[in-house]
Amino acid sequence: MTQGLILLAHGARDPRWAQPFEDIARRIRAARPEVAVELAFLEFLAPDLPTAGARLAAAGCASVEVLPVFLGVGGHVRKDLPRLVEQVADRHPAVRWRVAPTIGEIDAVVAAMAGAALALLQPTP
Repeated sequence: MTQGLILLAHGARDPRWAQPFEDIARRIRAARPEVAVELAFLEFLAPDLPTAGARLAAAGCASVEVLPVFLGVGGHVRKDLPRLVEQVADRHPAVRWRVAPTIGEIDAVVAAMAGAALALLQPTP
């Protein structure tokens, strides 16, 4: 596999918190089996970004997209993520690393969330 994707989530102490993110990763793997997909976490859960990045580099990925599965851009995305990606890139310089906008900044995601919220509302008479 020459293309990789890291879904980077925050993480939580309760491992059940990761289930929706694991489902996202499974769906991507099913739709694009030629892409190596890793789910990574900033805190509490494993693997972390450096470990996931090392796995993709070892799998032969020439390029890796890092998709922060955060709704907005906070301190983790502004400060921690660039430092972590730089660390991974220094360890694996043969791989091209690119950070995508947070998933919450992607219009299709915002539209899907608005649609889900609207579906909960009673129809207007």
